[in-house]
Amino acid sequence: MIQIFFNNAGPVTWLIFILGALGAVIFVERLLHYHRVQIDSKEFITGVKNVLRRENRMEALSICDATPGPVARLVKMAILNQDQGSQYVDDTLESAGLAEVPRLEARLTWLATICEIAQPLGCLGTILGLIKVFRVLQINGPFADVSMFSGGVWQALIAAAMGLALSIIARAAYNYLVERMNSIVLDMEKTATDITRFLFESTIHKISNE
Repeated sequence: MIQIFFNNAGPVTWLIFILGALGAVIFVERLLHYHRVQIDSKEFITGVKNVLRRENRMEALSICDATPGPVARLVKMAILNQDQGSQYVDDTLESAGLAEVPRLEARLTWLATICEIAQPLGCLGTILGLIKVFRVLQINGPFADVSMFSGGVWQALIAAAMGLALSIIARAAYNYLVERMNSIVLDMEKTATDITRFLFESTIHKISNE
């Protein structure tokens, strides 16, 4: 079967194959990136709060520096800007969160593009294969036999199968990565709200005790 593929794959099929390899690289890179930056946000924020309750701000910042990902960066930003007031911190975290999203979305549009063009490319390869078949028939007329135009038929079938398969796989991979990204964004939003509430409830409590 592999020999048939290499012998009969047309240029469009090879293009689909290259796009599939590119899509695989993008998927693995994004998957590793999301795995690296997605942390246990509940455990992280609990640890930061415990340190801040002891009024050890530098240790809390050190924990943020040692923790990868956007969640830790947002918490660090909130701690650093605590003295500026709650509204300033809210605005700063919102802007920072919006800046983090494009980093998470990086190269996902490439995978989405592969999803969209894989099947049309398969159709194009099918059409080119059928054109090859009819050209053989036109040239050889009634003297044409199966061996003469089987290459064109194989080219058409392989292109259609490859395009459809890549479209399905790329769509599934894209949806999975989007789900992972949305989970990280949700962690960012929850943690930003949590740390802001904690910081300013602590400040109010400290002032009232004074």
